[in-house]
Amino acid sequence: MLNWYKIRKLLLFIPDSTQRKFSPVKYAERKGVNILGKVYFYGKPNLGTEPWCITLGDNVHITNNVQFITHDGGTLIFRKYTPDLEITKPIKVGNDVYIGINSIILPGVTIGNKCIIAAGSVVTKDIPENSVVGGVPAKYIKSSDQYYKKIKLESLHIGNLSAIEKEKELKKIFGERSAK
Repeated sequence: MLNWYKIRKLLLFIPDSTQRKFSPVKYAERKGVNILGKVYFYGKPNLGTEPWCITLGDNVHITNNVQFITHDGGTLIFRKYTPDLEITKPIKVGNDVYIGINSIILPGVTIGNKCIIAAGSVVTKDIPENSVVGGVPAKYIKSSDQYYKKIKLESLHIGNLSAIEKEKELKKIFGERSAK
């Protein structure tokens, strides 16, 4: 007789083709991710092998190819000495967080509220709230407040448009420059 733990474990190994039937958020919930508010996936989420160790807050934006790694696979080479060796740690993401494309979040990391993780970053340690970080390993760049002040000055002020309207405006703005 199967118990709930075994059934849940079996569900984790259903082929990714089933993801097409669900929104990325529903897919993440089905895999066991703790979703505490509105979460937006832009592309396929890579939730690792222990998705139930991931907690996502409210207004979290996760772009394409972001990887959540909740365990240390390096332990495998030492299991011949210590057969029960295992390092698995939860990942916690606060509210109002943006994680850029191709970023990697490593085991045990907590990302505070109001944070931006730049594209391609490898987050190896906790990120304090109100931070913009980037790089390999990710390092503090500036506060989120400083970033907001800067982008308000540089904004094209078209972020509220539909995709089609936005494309038209961008072609007006950049199309003439590109054609020259």
